[in-house]
Amino acid sequence: MIDTTVSHSPRIWNYWLGGKDNYEIDREIGDQFARVFPEIVPIAKESRAFLTRAVTFLAGEAGIRQFLDIGTGLPTVNNTHEVAQRVAPDSRVVYVDNDPIVLAHARALLVGSPEGLTEYIDADLREPRAILAAATQTTLDFSRPVALMLLNILGHIPDYDQARQIVADLVGALPSGSYVAVADGTNVIKGPEFEAAIAIWNQSGSVPYHLRTPEQIGSFLDGLDVLEPGVVSCPDWRPAGAPQPAVDEFCAVARKP
Repeated sequence: MIDTTVSHSPRIWNYWLGGKDNYEIDREIGDQFARVFPEIVPIAKESRAFLTRAVTFLAGEAGIRQFLDIGTGLPTVNNTHEVAQRVAPDSRVVYVDNDPIVLAHARALLVGSPEGLTEYIDADLREPRAILAAATQTTLDFSRPVALMLLNILGHIPDYDQARQIVADLVGALPSGSYVAVADGTNVIKGPEFEAAIAIWNQSGSVPYHLRTPEQIGSFLDGLDVLEPGVVSCPDWRPAGAPQPAVDEFCAVARKP
């Protein structure tokens, strides 16, 4: 039973991206957040644009055919499997989320190519071993490179050291030649305004989120070879068109030696 009186972070994010899988309470909180911090809508769109460019690179130039996307969120446009299988139809994608609403929507809407495979795991980021076990049982072959996608999910882990350990556990299981893509909200461009909006978010009943510095985001990739242009605001990661203003979400892609 869905409680439509309580806001829900994936539905709010879906609303900001122009999706239709949201309720009045989600739009109300989303609009309240946007009034305090109007930049959230560009952040949401630039984050999805980064995902599109990163997955296009990974499935194309990098030759990756396996993707592990943790913290799926509600389907909108240019989801990981759509981008990957557009480039390489035989790509295999595993989505991970622990939210029953997200999983129900994903199973209904995220249909992959006939040449590839798209699966969904009900698991929590805080249990990386369970994620790895389920992913290898169903879809992914960890004897071959995998792209690990951690976009707007590590900010939901309040303890920074715990977040680093989770990433280390996940990366430790990946074979050489794998890649990791990260992106999370920061407080370096309009920090006070974003912090004020995040306080509204965290008081709304949605899963709390914690902004981090670009240096902290970069540290999740310690021991990996970070690709150019490094840890940058999402619009600055290998832009496909005209330059766009920087936003308070930083990202990077790195390769495991």
